[in-house]
Amino acid sequence: MTYTPSDGAAGDDRDGGTRDLSGPTGGWHVPEEDLRAYARGELTAPMLWSADSHLTACAACRAVLAESGDPVALDAGWERLDAALDAPRPGLLESLLLRTGVADHTARLLAATPVLRRSWLGAVVAVLLLTVLASHAVRGTTSPTLFLALAPLLPLAGVALSYGPALDPTYEMAVVAPMHGFRLLMIRTVAVLTAALGLNGLATLALPGYGPRALAWLLPALALTATGLALTPRLGPVVAPSLVGAGWIVLLVAADAVRAGADAPLAPFTAAGQGAAALVA
Repeated sequence: MTYTPSDGAAGDDRDGGTRDLSGPTGGWHVPEEDLRAYARGELTAPMLWSADSHLTACAACRAVLAESGDPVALDAGWERLDAALDAPRPGLLESLLLRTGVADHTARLLAATPVLRRSWLGAVVAVLLLTVLASHAVRGTTSPTLFLALAPLLPLAGVALSYGPALDPTYEMAVVAPMHGFRLLMIRTVAVLTAALGLNGLATLALPGYGPRALAWLLPALALTATGLALTPRLGPVVAPSLVGAGWIVLLVAADAVRAGADAPLAPFTAAGQGAAALVA
């Protein structure tokens, strides 16, 4: 950007010219044509940044700007500048989502999902670790029953914790946001499923001795989550997953009571049970 010197005491400039050292800005001012472009919002970086920096310290240029610019456009320009300065910096998760092509508003919603906080993920990892250790301790059975019974509940619990007035600290902002509530719930559900299913998959790799039977949690997890979502519009985001989770526990207790022997898999983890879970999902 080029600046025009004002009248005042002159000093040597590096370019061989003279520089007015009187006043807080050293005597250099933004040309009027640049001030008019600035007022219209047409000045581009880096000249825009230089003008912003100069105007904060130069009352003379601010006076010229006020006379030459449209007050409405000028106020709008300052509002845009304030909004840009006050905008929160994207975190690591949000930056990664933006790099993968996720829209900025969707990335912000995913980054604000409470269940993706480190405390929740840490709790899920701890639970899965304990169930894997328990499964290794009872390797005499044909399937890791405890792991298979618990793993489907984690995505369901995550969905319940990701949306609702009782558990979501951003719920009031979500209510007034220009977005359908169920769409927001689905966006957060995808985030929860990605995190929970990914962690469950890693835990499954720690049970290689069971082979494909260790993956029997996947279809029930999808079925429970889909059922909870289907009931959410009528029962709410907390009651619906709670009832579905309770129903899953009752189903496991009933299946345990009627199975042939201690080593036989529970009904939800048989071929028929997996087919039923796939149908529900």
